[in-house]
Amino acid sequence: MQKIAMLGGGFIGRFYAESLHGQRSRDKVIAIYARREETARKFADDYGCSFLSTDLEEVIAHPDVTMVCIALPNNLHALAVELCAKHKKNVICTKPLGRTADEALTMMKLVEDAGLFGGYLEDLCYSPKFLKAMETVRNGALGRILWAKSREAHPGPHSNWFWDKEQAGGGCMLDLGCHCVEIARNFIGKDVRPVEVMCWAATQVKPIDAEDHAIALVKYENGAIGQFEVSWAFRGGMDLRDEVMGTEGTIWINNFLRTGFEMFTTGKGADYVAEKAESNTGWLFPVGDEVNDLGYNHMFTDMFAAAEEGRDPAETFYDGYVVNAILDAAYKSADTKQWEPVQLPVWRGREGLTMETTLTDYDADHYLIKQEMTHDGRNKVILKEKVSGKIVERDLL
Repeated sequence: MQKIAMLGGGFIGRFYAESLHGQRSRDKVIAIYARREETARKFADDYGCSFLSTDLEEVIAHPDVTMVCIALPNNLHALAVELCAKHKKNVICTKPLGRTADEALTMMKLVEDAGLFGGYLEDLCYSPKFLKAMETVRNGALGRILWAKSREAHPGPHSNWFWDKEQAGGGCMLDLGCHCVEIARNFIGKDVRPVEVMCWAATQVKPIDAEDHAIALVKYENGAIGQFEVSWAFRGGMDLRDEVMGTEGTIWINNFLRTGFEMFTTGKGADYVAEKAESNTGWLFPVGDEVNDLGYNHMFTDMFAAAEEGRDPAETFYDGYVVNAILDAAYKSADTKQWEPVQLPVWRGREGLTMETTLTDYDADHYLIKQEMTHDGRNKVILKEKVSGKIVERDLL
């Protein structure tokens, strides 16, 4: 059983508590820190916490706490981790790990040097659809992964601090791009080094200093490409989609906006529909079990099982650091309008990978480009002659 100190009593802290008390049943949030006493008291009443405080260190140091869960604004993550290291408390932290790679690396080293468990709460890498897709990719059904694309777009976050560039560290790219980058890393291979990034970002709609829309390409050492599209200016709810393309197949995932659950209502008696839904009238797209469908249940099960078994979880502080490094390069590219290198002074993956060959032998004299059945019933191959380089086609009997 984990006895958890929740740091943050807002939107994400409550989502976490719903999952923590529901999935394994034996885990319990026993202490809550919030910056406002009324928030802490409301959270404690709702989730049965025996201890509440507006003093961050007091909650972390509580003698009964076995695991600290950071659900705070981005600018407070490093301080919370520093206090966890001081008081020898295992820690799990919401995304993004830091505002920059340097900040994330400092947090990672604090946890590792103290010999503590550190888990990175990247929930979208634990959603049921993602886990099934990853199993398929690992089994080789898609062949060699060429391209992984992830999109998250919605009308913007819930709390005021997200919109403050100093507290948040960035805009939609840091808030949403961290999800998308890590999703693509998983599909491509987390041991494959990200090399460089090309990014466009702009503030198109919101009256803020940070970006509210961004698109980027991440080039990997083996030739694969990751792509993310993120927005705080999208209208119509929350759009979560992933696409994976390999040499032998393709996966499309729609996690939220089109879930197979649709309804129409005039709005009479309607209330909450789904996270970041913009309306409760007309045609709506509810989510059957948000906590589960967004990955929280599987995430906390993995985190606590890993801590108890003495192993790493699927998502670690190191992963959060790599994500921050990729996003640092994306922010620089958005300014310079050029490909920018990903700076990773600590890299624990494979080295010296090269792009795999695109040449597939058809016979001794030809490479295969494509084989297909045509509308008129022919079985046709398109080939490239090895010696001359000439492209030819041939009907098969």
